[in-house]
Amino acid sequence: MTVPTLSLSDGPFSRDRPRPGSLARAAAGAVPPSGLVVLAILSVQIGAGFAKDLFAELAPTAVVFLRVATGALILGVVARPRLRGLTRRDLAAGVAFGVTLGVMNITFYEGLARLPMGICVAIEFLGPLGVAVAASRRRTDLLWVVLAALGIVLLAPWNGGSGLSWLGIGFAALAGACWAAYILLSAAVGRRFPGTSGLSFAMIVAVAVTAPAGIATGGADLLRPELLLLGAGVGLLSSVIPYSLELEALRRMPKRVFGILMSLEPAAAALVGLFVLGEFLDLREWAAIGCVVIASVGATRSS
Repeated sequence: MTVPTLSLSDGPFSRDRPRPGSLARAAAGAVPPSGLVVLAILSVQIGAGFAKDLFAELAPTAVVFLRVATGALILGVVARPRLRGLTRRDLAAGVAFGVTLGVMNITFYEGLARLPMGICVAIEFLGPLGVAVAASRRRTDLLWVVLAALGIVLLAPWNGGSGLSWLGIGFAALAGACWAAYILLSAAVGRRFPGTSGLSFAMIVAVAVTAPAGIATGGADLLRPELLLLGAGVGLLSSVIPYSLELEALRRMPKRVFGILMSLEPAAAALVGLFVLGEFLDLREWAAIGCVVIASVGATRSS
């Protein structure tokens, strides 16, 4: 079969017309990799801010379900899971990855419902901080552990007068543990699944994990068009956009530099909480977040 040759005179059907995907890649290429990481961090935290604003209409588990379902739908179109040739162990790793992803999102949003954004993210960040410290063999890394512990001590509501919730701290800490497991499992899944199909498969599993609680708490409200639209926006800002930006940044910069920049996430969360949600933190809470950020930067440099 002969394919007809098209020229510029063929209007919008011309071969020479740039495709949206190439335009997006060209736009990303014009931004330095450090800028892509900052944009990814802001996208995640703004998405979390919008999600927290949605808690007035939907329970955290329902918002998690909308977020994960949106991410799974878009990633499923972009990178369809390829299961042919995978062993039972490969599939088990993918399922474990997806379950961890679902639980991590549920516990983080439950913590976010009870804590200011900056504090919740700072506590959650203990997960990747622990992975970074465990990957190092330097005794000086104990300093970063002590500094992070100091940050948590400053945040804890010992006298009950700080307004922080022990339950919220527990949820955020559990989300951090899930984040640590997510990092370790993502490496295993990356070795077993081709391309990004492992993440796409895990997102489908995460939908199955979050659906029962999300549907039970959301009910008929999940069908309201405005809430569906907002939930899809949260999914784009919190999953699809930052993942794409981070992937492009990692192609163009060392992983250690990427990790150091990502350590700024708790501070970014506090700023988004301040300007988007009006969450004002006192000096002690800012100092605690600073301790976690510095500890994360130090551990990332060492590892």
